[in-house]
Amino acid sequence: MSKRDTLWRERFGFAIAVALAMAAATIVVAAAYNLPIRDPDDAGGPTYIRLPAILLLAFLTDVVPRAIHRARKSGSLRAFGVQFGAVTRERWPPDHIRFALLGLGSWYLTYAAFRNLKSFVPVVNRGLHDNALARIDRWMFFGHDPAVLLHDLLGTDVAAHMLSFVYIAWIVLVPASLAAALVWSRSVSGGSWLVTGVGVDWALGAITYFLVPTVGPVFIHPDVFAGLSHTSVTTIQQSMADDRAAVLADPSATNAVQTIAAFASLHVGITVTICLIAYWLGLNRWFQRALWVFLALTVVATIYLGWHYATDCIGGAVLGFLGAWLAAIGTGNHVRGWPTHVRTSDAAVETTGAADGAAVREA
Repeated sequence: MSKRDTLWRERFGFAIAVALAMAAATIVVAAAYNLPIRDPDDAGGPTYIRLPAILLLAFLTDVVPRAIHRARKSGSLRAFGVQFGAVTRERWPPDHIRFALLGLGSWYLTYAAFRNLKSFVPVVNRGLHDNALARIDRWMFFGHDPAVLLHDLLGTDVAAHMLSFVYIAWIVLVPASLAAALVWSRSVSGGSWLVTGVGVDWALGAITYFLVPTVGPVFIHPDVFAGLSHTSVTTIQQSMADDRAAVLADPSATNAVQTIAAFASLHVGITVTICLIAYWLGLNRWFQRALWVFLALTVVATIYLGWHYATDCIGGAVLGFLGAWLAAIGTGNHVRGWPTHVRTSDAAVETTGAADGAAVREA
């Protein structure tokens, strides 16, 4: 086996192992409980069309702006076609195509397995621990419900819309981070670390869902959140409640996927993983600060809107740290077990693909 083949195996081997383990767990649980395995996002089109379309869009956002910039520098936009081909050859050599496909494949297999396992939770374990987590929350906040405290502090109108936007923005953050890691960056070590970290988060999240099944405050005590202004999140919550009811009524009679689970908060967990990896990679400090601010807003949003208990957020933070740490071990980004950015020794892989072919500092 060549040095380069060893490099790819070391960088994505752990992510692939996690993906295969998640897929195997999905198949075993589905067979044991006679449950169907669904495409978790079939509303957006079949996977074999949707995934290539997403990758094509990411590819175009990587190549087209550079080709336009070069064409303008040459003084003629007619040169766009020539520059498009040149940028494609420089930015997308076979090594990087392989990197992106391995990362995307492991990422999506883990994600699809996670979504199915999450859907299986109320069938496998019908008990709910919401009351216990609510009691812990009230104990931490001296007898008060943290969601009610936030409603009283922030109000129930403008804040509801602003925090709904934050929650929806998180949904965009995950695929954007994937594109940054696999398409826009040329850092094998950093990109594989991030992709693996999110995959580990999903695996750990699935485990916590089965061990501590919960649905979250808004589904247990909807009256507490009835006074909030109607937002996009309100619509999402109602849709998720309908899907859960359909799955519990007859999993085989619906194409819906059950997506309600509170402990631990993966909104918090995945954001913590991204923040920590950005710190350990030494990314721009202002960018790091923006991520930590977004994390704080995400914590407030998930409690305010009723998705999670404060306890879920604490559990999510622990999960996020474990995801980043285990991914560091799995991708070789550590020194004696502590996360540290370890650049690959094969410098030819981690280049910008720019015209001069010079290696750049990994970000």
